[in-house]
Amino acid sequence: MTSKTNNIIYWIATIIFVGLMIFSSIDGLQPTQQGIKFLHDMLGYPIYFIQFISYAKLIGCAVVLIPGLNRYVKEWAYAGLFFDLAGAVYSGIASGGSFDPRIFGMLMWIIPGIVSYYTWHKKIRQQ
Repeated sequence: MTSKTNNIIYWIATIIFVGLMIFSSIDGLQPTQQGIKFLHDMLGYPIYFIQFISYAKLIGCAVVLIPGLNRYVKEWAYAGLFFDLAGAVYSGIASGGSFDPRIFGMLMWIIPGIVSYYTWHKKIRQQ
């Protein structure tokens, strides 16, 4: 894969991944009834945690989008976003008892994140 192709794939995957993560944090910035219903009632998160995790996701998204930022800071941002998704999937399965399609949807959100992370590593190796 050429450097240009890798760069295009990186930015497409990153924008999709970050877009999904921002979308998932909107209801929690000023917790809405819908956000509380999903994060508290379905996933079992305490209400006071909802706003914290939403702001943390936004910070992680900003870090992932900034080109040329310190590699270790980006590694931690990617890790935090992956832990958020993995924790949400696990929480939904563990606390729900029944299968909810939204849990599978969150699992699917990991795919553009993996593509973004993989192509980002290829980018920094090519430089």
